[in-house]
Amino acid sequence: MGTKMESLILAQPNSPLQYPIQGFVVAPLAKSVIPGKTLSFTVKKGVLSVEDVLDGDQVEGQGQSNLTISSSSRTHLNDLLSRVTYTSTIYHVKTKDLGNVSTTLFVHYRSSVPVLYDPGTGKTTILVTITTKTFLRYDELNILINSIRQFYPKIKIIIADDSLETQNVTGYNLEHYIMPPAQGWFAGRNLAISQVTTKYILWVDDDYIFNNNTRIESFVEIMEKVPELDVVSKILESFPFLTLSSLVTFHQPLPNFKDCFLVDGVVNNFLGRTGTVRRAGFDPYLKRVGHSEFFMDGLGQLLVASCKGLSIGQQRHREYSDYTVKNYAGGCYNLSESVIFYLSILVIK
Repeated sequence: MGTKMESLILAQPNSPLQYPIQGFVVAPLAKSVIPGKTLSFTVKKGVLSVEDVLDGDQVEGQGQSNLTISSSSRTHLNDLLSRVTYTSTIYHVKTKDLGNVSTTLFVHYRSSVPVLYDPGTGKTTILVTITTKTFLRYDELNILINSIRQFYPKIKIIIADDSLETQNVTGYNLEHYIMPPAQGWFAGRNLAISQVTTKYILWVDDDYIFNNNTRIESFVEIMEKVPELDVVSKILESFPFLTLSSLVTFHQPLPNFKDCFLVDGVVNNFLGRTGTVRRAGFDPYLKRVGHSEFFMDGLGQLLVASCKGLSIGQQRHREYSDYTVKNYAGGCYNLSESVIFYLSILVIK
């Protein structure tokens, strides 16, 4: 008695499946004609071919176990299907082969609108906004602003401020956003970055200072040449945060940039693409110590590089007043959630 595999079943090539491989855009709830026709054949114990292939015939895998034929014309595809041959490559009187015919459809239901930026002259000023968060450190903040203006007189500065008693901060092309008191570092980051309209964000803490080696334009140049790169910062020589040490392990050099290396995280000043930095986000639950958490959330989302060539100095620490010490390092920013975060990282590791 014969088996089902011995019964000949023919699928006539007059009704081929019609699906594109990729690039088919469909508006939601709208009808669209599917363009293109592609079929793939796979066998295990033989090879496939299309006889009498002509110039212009779209055939891949001639004489192999995987064959793909495609055409924008149904008539042409039917003709190709009628010339597909199977050649056995195994001699065995009872050997059977099972062939598969498949097609793949990738449908993109709605294309996104590209974000456009002003490509005008003065690239650094046009493309970059400097953002920072401050709490009770107005002296340091003013030093930072003055140093920025020394080297970049027209660049935009955005400040998020959750001080208990706020002071007025003004200046050219400067925005000062007052928050409810003691909302925290990441809440401030979210606010400041939400107001950025340029292609790139340069994040700095309020106790940093620009110097002669601060060359934002060198990092803008890297980001412009490597469109898939999301964040870039300086080479980290020491590890100020417990969990950051593992995040800045050099994986491999950034192609075409010998002084740059791909890492998972960088230091507390960095240039980032506005869109991808926003998508990674900042969890406002972490009020004080959260820099590492941002890059932990960005694992698998952000392509990060650490490079030589950008130096943003840190101001010398001064003696704070009892009021500042009490409210900054004391009760306003509860450290418990940050301690729990770091302990959880240690457990994971």
